[in-house]
Amino acid sequence: MNIHAVRAIYKFEMARMWRTLMQSIASPVISTCLYFVVFGSAIGSRMVSIDGISYGAFIIPGLIMMSLLSQSISNSSFGIYMPRFSGTIYEVLSAPISFVEVVLGYVGAAASKSVILGVLILITARLFVDYEIQHPIWMFTFLVLTAVTFSLFGFIIGIWADGFEKLQIIPLMIVTPLAFLGGSFYSISMLPPFWQTVTLFNPVVYLISGFRWSFYGVADVSVGISLAMIAVFLIACLLGIWWIFKTGYRLKS
Repeated sequence: MNIHAVRAIYKFEMARMWRTLMQSIASPVISTCLYFVVFGSAIGSRMVSIDGISYGAFIIPGLIMMSLLSQSISNSSFGIYMPRFSGTIYEVLSAPISFVEVVLGYVGAAASKSVILGVLILITARLFVDYEIQHPIWMFTFLVLTAVTFSLFGFIIGIWADGFEKLQIIPLMIVTPLAFLGGSFYSISMLPPFWQTVTLFNPVVYLISGFRWSFYGVADVSVGISLAMIAVFLIACLLGIWWIFKTGYRLKS
């Protein structure tokens, strides 16, 4: 393992975050704060509790997960797309490092940024609503696993995309709607039976449900199933990246 190569890529990507603090940190934190103000304070004060939890506190895990998904994909996809766009990817590919080390550097940095953002949103949420974390270790585990998994997914998108527009297609057209419909603002038990069944085909439901369980001990689906779904998606992303480097898909042309 070439630790120096991994560290170099990681530090370069993390340095980009500090150069663009307004875009990479301040903007998503402020956007999430607006959700807390509108849904948590204004609307939440007029709504009954869900599963014995105040509405403002109930939506915290969903809002954190929404930001985590979008930022993990965005950070990772942009991080690998820019070397492809500028042509510097060939220098990375010709260096004496394996694809594992390349992925560790780019994905590790993207996941680190997302975890930092998630923690900042969690701290900021305390300004708007009281909440508790019953299982802090599991909360951090879900946070890290989700950040790593969707950073891997973003890495695949960054290699697949052949233009800046394509970098945003999947996050905006697929991931964001799935997050909104995955129980970010409600419990799926509030839906009619038919739509409860349909919602279970949404993979984001399992992420939000498991993450919410770590806060309040309530979940729409089994925690074991939530972890299994994350593991399946993580393995699928790893296999996809392995195939990309094995075949050179959009890396050597």
